[in-house]
Amino acid sequence: MNRNRRLATFSALGLTAALALTACAADSPEAVEPGEELTPIKLQLQWLPQGQFAGYFAAIDQGYFEEAGLDVEIIPSGGDIVPQDALANGDVDYAIAWVPKVLGSIEAGAGVTNIAQIFQRSGTLQVAWADSGITSVADFEGKKIGSWGFGNEWEIFAAMAAEGLDSTTVEIITQDFNMNAFLSGDIDAAQAMTYNEYAQLLESVDPETGELYSPDDFTVISYEDTVGAMLQDAIWADTARLDSDEAYQETTVAFLTAVIKGWIFAAENPEEAAQITINAGSGWGPSHELWMVNETNKLIWPAPNGIGFIDSAAFDNTVAAALSAVNESGASLITAPPPASAWTNEYIERALAALEAEGFDITGDSFSPIQVELLEGGN
Repeated sequence: MNRNRRLATFSALGLTAALALTACAADSPEAVEPGEELTPIKLQLQWLPQGQFAGYFAAIDQGYFEEAGLDVEIIPSGGDIVPQDALANGDVDYAIAWVPKVLGSIEAGAGVTNIAQIFQRSGTLQVAWADSGITSVADFEGKKIGSWGFGNEWEIFAAMAAEGLDSTTVEIITQDFNMNAFLSGDIDAAQAMTYNEYAQLLESVDPETGELYSPDDFTVISYEDTVGAMLQDAIWADTARLDSDEAYQETTVAFLTAVIKGWIFAAENPEEAAQITINAGSGWGPSHELWMVNETNKLIWPAPNGIGFIDSAAFDNTVAAALSAVNESGASLITAPPPASAWTNEYIERALAALEAEGFDITGDSFSPIQVELLEGGN
């Protein structure tokens, strides 16, 4: 993901690449001409501005959306807005949301389609103390298991189902979006994201030593290593508009092209991407924000089929996990597989082809994460 390497590769392609690009021009979003009116677009996030969404903010900051002829407004949510509902209601043009959460909405009647699977792997963890005896999901029985709720709990229940445990075998503790209850001993195993709450632990001071906690103080269970792993951040579009509105179809390709550029920028420039998200309103400190961007990049890259490409097997596994999950009240996330309209690679493939012809590294084969030193409080 080295920018100089990408540009050098493009230069070496010479006339052949130029001819190929010309041949693909009909399928590529056209750059906006000076003075041309931009198409207004509303993008709904599923949370507040932070490194989890660095690629979208980078696409604004670096002018990629504008180059694509788009004037994009990013709308945050502090839990008060359900992204897929805002999209289905026509309040926004695109939304970022986890796949399992949207599967439930689709079954309830929401007409939305996954057009780009940005996160290729799950970033959800369950964290216990190293001396707790909890080393796997099979050890959850009889324990206090933390979960944020709001649809974030389904990986827990799917992983438990795969271990032959049902929701009655554990005590589910509603957890705030921090690690305070865990640190105070009220939770045996707390829910955490690799890019956020786990960092909150590592930037906290151990009162017994006066030093920051280290990874050795904890046991970390990654849901990516379980049957319960589910696909997370994806870009969703309005199904009906995709089916009938040619302008929306072309805008979708242009939008995805700019988004991919934004995520490539975040991979190549994590420090600058972290500062961009801080400037966009993130409340996290600099070291925490850099950690977040770096860990988010790990969930995206490498992307063997190209960033945003939806792997049918991974999607089917998410559906199977969702079908198996039953929560503490006996409710199921979904009762049947979603319709074929739940996802499509049509638009992301067009965007990827255009960028590959321009010499962009769309798979991140050379991506390498950086080392981030967390400071107390994430400062």
